[in-house]
Amino acid sequence: MTRKLSAILPDLTPLRTLREFRLLWIQGLVTYFGSSMAMIALPLQIKDLTDSPLAVGAMGAVELVPLIVFGLYGGALADAVDRRKLILLSEAGLGLLAVILLINALLPRPALWPLYVVAAGVSALAGIQRPALDSLIARIVPHAQLTAAAALNALRWQTAAVAGPAAAGVVVAFSGAATAYALTVAGFVASVLMCLRLRPAPPSKEATKPSLRGIAEGARYAWSKPVLLGTYAVDLSAMFFAFPLAIFPFLAEDLDAEWALGLMYGAIPLGSVLISLTSGWASKVRRHGLMVVVGAGGWGLAMAVAGWMPNIWLVLFCLMLAGAGDMLSGLGRSTIWNQTIPEELRGRLAGLEVLSYSVGPQLGQVRAGTVAGWTGTRPAIWSGGVACVVAVGLLAAVLPKLMTYDSETDEDALRRKAQQEGAGTGADAGGEGVAAQDQAPAPGVAL
Repeated sequence: MTRKLSAILPDLTPLRTLREFRLLWIQGLVTYFGSSMAMIALPLQIKDLTDSPLAVGAMGAVELVPLIVFGLYGGALADAVDRRKLILLSEAGLGLLAVILLINALLPRPALWPLYVVAAGVSALAGIQRPALDSLIARIVPHAQLTAAAALNALRWQTAAVAGPAAAGVVVAFSGAATAYALTVAGFVASVLMCLRLRPAPPSKEATKPSLRGIAEGARYAWSKPVLLGTYAVDLSAMFFAFPLAIFPFLAEDLDAEWALGLMYGAIPLGSVLISLTSGWASKVRRHGLMVVVGAGGWGLAMAVAGWMPNIWLVLFCLMLAGAGDMLSGLGRSTIWNQTIPEELRGRLAGLEVLSYSVGPQLGQVRAGTVAGWTGTRPAIWSGGVACVVAVGLLAAVLPKLMTYDSETDEDALRRKAQQEGAGTGADAGGEGVAAQDQAPAPGVAL
């Protein structure tokens, strides 16, 4: 029975053996929960001030350019500076932006423009911070535990993303947006205090100053690898066509279920949690490219059906299935990235990854809000889901190397494994996650 359960339940080895990973996991759980409060309150506040799907969707538009620019620059910074300082400063900046949201919400007449300014600022700081966060995982976690670590990190986010939106829906409904923003500020205060306790994470001796040439070097490497290109393209397509979260307040109103808005936001991560809680099998998977394609296609199909459903409970069930598909695809992407990208390019490629899984949702919000303004909420959702399935199918057909990726035979995966083993990454006798150059993980989360 124990053997059967271990094949289903998530692999907890990284949490048991890697102290730094464990610290990162616990800290992130706290800050993700606080940030999810603002994630619900911000679009809902824009809706209350404007009653316009286009205005809500425009939030994605103002976030897009800062995310692209600072995501690429953040990747170069992650390879060139102390990652602890980078994460600490950006986390403090995110906390200050949450304070601005709180002050604005407490005004007798909250203004609209600060909401867009903060959204752009959060996007910029998240673009700077996330590559440093992501690039540390491949360094502090042994090669064989990368899929397990990805599942545990996802489980951390999902736990907060389920509880946070559900709680935020109640908080906003009964106490208003200001209370939700206050809880977000509290989360970032705790995060900054924990960041101060982390070990320094200096760059390698071979590191150079951030430059356009360095960013271009990372982009050329990604362009030369069809498997990496496939992961980026599939995720961008899935999120662009089938990420309608910005118009969920209008869908809840259309279903006469405003009370269920928090549940709608929480249903997607709930589906992801179910995959994470049964992810013991994932550590044995070798065909991670196939996981990427199947998961993204399932995400789109479930969103299409959600757009057709007339009942709130059926919609919630479909959103849960969509979250399960997204988690499956995310596990495959994260594992491929960490298994194949060389250490000296990890920060810059992490910057590209930020664009891959962040720009898509921003564009998706713009698409959903624009189409909803033209055709209505439901057509905007189901048409995007159908387009996602078609796009993922076409990409799978034109990128066969993604579909045939095998972690046991892929040259880049074998090279990265040898590089990591040569650097000595793993767990030492004292249970500390160590690496050849630095070993401090970094907490943090965007609003």
